[in-house]
Amino acid sequence: MEKTWRWFGKNDIITLSDLRQIGVEGIVTALHHIPNGEMWSLEEINRLKKYIEDAGLRWSVVESLPVSESIKYAGPDRDRLIENYKVSLANLGKAGVKTVCYNFMPVIDWIRTDLKHKQDDGTYTLYFDRVRFAYFDIHILKRENAEKDYPAEILEQAQTLATTITEAEKEELIDNIIVKTQGFVNGNIKEGDQNPVAIFNRLLAQYKGIDKHTLRENYKYFLEQVVPVAEAYDVNLCVHPDDPPFPVLGLPRIVTSEEDIDWFLKAVDNPHNGLTFCAGSLSAGIHNDVPALARKFASRTHFVHLRSTNVLPGGNFIEASHLGGRGHLLELIKIFKDYPRLPMRVDHAPLMLTDVDKKYNPGYSFLGRMKALGEVSGMMHAVSQGIC
Repeated sequence: MEKTWRWFGKNDIITLSDLRQIGVEGIVTALHHIPNGEMWSLEEINRLKKYIEDAGLRWSVVESLPVSESIKYAGPDRDRLIENYKVSLANLGKAGVKTVCYNFMPVIDWIRTDLKHKQDDGTYTLYFDRVRFAYFDIHILKRENAEKDYPAEILEQAQTLATTITEAEKEELIDNIIVKTQGFVNGNIKEGDQNPVAIFNRLLAQYKGIDKHTLRENYKYFLEQVVPVAEAYDVNLCVHPDDPPFPVLGLPRIVTSEEDIDWFLKAVDNPHNGLTFCAGSLSAGIHNDVPALARKFASRTHFVHLRSTNVLPGGNFIEASHLGGRGHLLELIKIFKDYPRLPMRVDHAPLMLTDVDKKYNPGYSFLGRMKALGEVSGMMHAVSQGIC
């Protein structure tokens, strides 16, 4: 596999020179300065591509070319936004950038309640606490009928939390769930927005009455429009699994399991309609056998995220070491080794050492990912040499 790295553009405090020195071969990035829904011009794409190539690297994957909310809930401007998306795809193909990662998650991308969960070894990691998430849903968002989505023991613990949580903890929970994990990747809410809870509730309201079947149909409509363009320009589209891989906040999730993946691949059965195999997202669902999914869908996988999680009692989950957890990364490397130049990146590594007080995007510190890349590179070498 090709060793790639998610880089957030010229304002990223990690430089392309840094990445060359640690063995990175390809860059995963996007035109982050262009608002969602607007076209990516060929000139803008080529400008960034040249900047990356001048540093001795290649632009391997776009992550992400965002899908506007109106496309997902079928708003009145859906067709216009899809046309813009098609132009951007065509321009990427013309520029020779041939892999495009995106997601079809309504309103919210990946979700964690704690972005700096201290571990026994002194490092920090990302954590999802179902009780704290239920508290956020019921007591902060005050979502109608939210209580119906949680079992009695979680409701009881969330009610207890409501009697002890401080105002600072409430603000941190809001920041963690709907600001810090979203705004740095073309999100709907960004740092500095006033009253993010009100903004978030307005976004949720757009999906009132939209169930899994409707969202699937909207996704199929999108794929039917964009996959022919991807095919014409030899671009591989690869959807990212939902993170976490289960319904949240009354919103349907449609890329969570073997059945979901099988459905969208067959909905538009074209090799350019593929999967980003995120072992971390998939392993956070106790229903998923991650190596089995990799074996089944390897031929339609265009991009791999190598990270892992551990699922804990009560529905909580935590990022695991790249050498452990439910992701079984060594097994995945064995499965994907027969697909040459398949881009791979490490993901959501621990915050550690001198990186702790630096202003990295959550999950994307330098030293933790460098450590993870070393671990994964070692596994890749062992597999290529037949050692394991």
